[in-house]
Amino acid sequence: MERIEPEGTEAISATQVWSVSDFCARHRLGGEEEARLTALFGQFATTCELVHNVRRKPKFR
Repeated sequence: MERIEPEGTEAISATQVWSVSDFCARHRLGGEEEARLTALFGQFATTCELVHNVRRKPKFR
């Protein structure tokens, strides 16, 4: 077992807070999806919340 001091660790990326509009722009999501995520979470949400609630159209032919 190893003890890790909190000062030596960085924030986990899943708990970082994003602006919903910045997240949608970075991941090339459309306006409808941005509006849906904004209605669901407001202006800000964690990475985990956004990634698990994004709806994408399948890339089928």
